[in-house]
Amino acid sequence: MRLFLPIVLFASTLSLGLGLVLPLIRIDRLLLFTDEPSLLAIVSGLWWEGEMLLSTVIALFSIVLPCLKLGLLHVAAYGERDAHHGVPAWLRALSNWSMLDVVLVALVIFAAKTSGLATALSQSGLWFFAASALLTATASALVKREA
Repeated sequence: MRLFLPIVLFASTLSLGLGLVLPLIRIDRLLLFTDEPSLLAIVSGLWWEGEMLLSTVIALFSIVLPCLKLGLLHVAAYGERDAHHGVPAWLRALSNWSMLDVVLVALVIFAAKTSGLATALSQSGLWFFAASALLTATASALVKREA
């Protein structure tokens, strides 16, 4: 079991990085215009279009908190024996929401497909982002088990 945790943590960290920079969805409008935004591009695009509150909320829940959680999992896994006690309870509670971002993107894809104005397809970034959420939850369970 001790060998499985480093592999899961590495895979989760790599998946999160790829999920942030690779395209999440491909949107085709009117057969002429195509967009393939990544999560980072969506957040920065919202910010520059004046949607600062929405951009901040998405950045917090989709980028900052997953990175923070992974960082704390690395500390808990490789730190001193009692390092897992340093993980705040509110961060453990937020792990229940880790798949919310993936569900929201899936709803956007569904809405675009049913509107008839555009077609949307999931891209590799969405799958890496979902894999990161699942692998992070697995790593969290492994850290709890070892503690």
